[in-house]
This record gives sequence, structure tokens and C-alpha cells, in this order.
Amino acid sequence: MKKLLDKEEFTEKGKAIYKKLKPKFKKDKGKIVAIEVESGNYFIGDDELDAAQKARSKFPDKIFVFFRIGYPVVHKFRKVFL
Repeated sequence: MKKLLDKEEFTEKGKAIYKKLKPKFKKDKGKIVAIEVESGNYFIGDDELDAAQKARSKFPDKIFVFFRIGYPVVHKFRKVFL
């Protein structure tokens, strides 16, 4: 039986894959990439839902790690004053 990755291993493996793939994504800045960490397959979408739908169509039972291309985080939360 295959050993499951814990969440830290999963995240680190996803980051390593993304780092290797980054040069391919220059024209996709701002889009979202979903990476299936066991295979290294990736899916680019305009947003998380788009990337997830593309990824799930090929790997319906897998978990993915998401990155916003060209940015350090997918989402940024900030305080809004009204």
C-alpha cells in the first residue's frame, strides 16, 4: 500500500514541483495552477474553480495544491474600513 503524505510533506512537494514549473508560466501571471503532487500533472485556470474543474476531470479522487502564478499567495486578506 502506498504511504500517504502528511500535509506538510504534501505542501512541500507541491512547492518543489511549482518551483520547477515556474519558468513555463511566464505568460500566465495571475492565473491559478492546480498541481497533482503524485504525478506532477498541473492544470491552469482563470480562477480556483476553473483550475479545480480541469484537474478533477482527469483526477477525480485526488487532492491538489494551488498557486497563483507570479504571486506569493493565492488569496490576500486585508482589513476593509467602511
